[in-house]
Amino acid sequence: MKELSGVLQQYTGTAAAAPASSSVQNDFDQITQSAPQSALADGIAAAFRSEQTPDFGQMAAQLFSNSGGPQRAGILNTLISAAGPMIVSQILSRRAGASGGGLSSLIGLLGGGQQTEITPEQAAQIPPEAVQEIAAQAEKKDPSVIDQVSSFYAEHPTLVKTLGAAALTIAIAQIARRQQAS
Repeated sequence: MKELSGVLQQYTGTAAAAPASSSVQNDFDQITQSAPQSALADGIAAAFRSEQTPDFGQMAAQLFSNSGGPQRAGILNTLISAAGPMIVSQILSRRAGASGGGLSSLIGLLGGGQQTEITPEQAAQIPPEAVQEIAAQAEKKDPSVIDQVSSFYAEHPTLVKTLGAAALTIAIAQIARRQQAS
């Protein structure tokens, strides 16, 4: 992390000017090469909790939309374990009418307690809007889900870049604060 001190210095202090969007993306790339995953997760969690970014549910849905099958399944399984399969089943059943029969079989599996792990194929059937609602409910039930989701996406930093410059700036600033404290 010492080799990143110049980059991180730009994001410390109250007078720090926000770098240009492309610069933030490049800085984040550079940081992900050297920073420990725990530092990345801490930064991502700060972005999720910030009042300067959309709410957690909206950001989780955005990440879900930009994720591949295995990542979609992974994030859904994290959210399901926090919210509980019954809540997820209720959310999906409200949305099943609009999206057809694919969700119905999944609702039956989750609601009946037959299955609690979503496969990548099943995750592909779930619309981002449902993920937004599931994430919001998971956060209400277990606020630490933000840390779990942050740890998950710390393993996939390229996806985190899809959250935009504001979220990345907040994440980098948190990583910089953490570095200063150590």
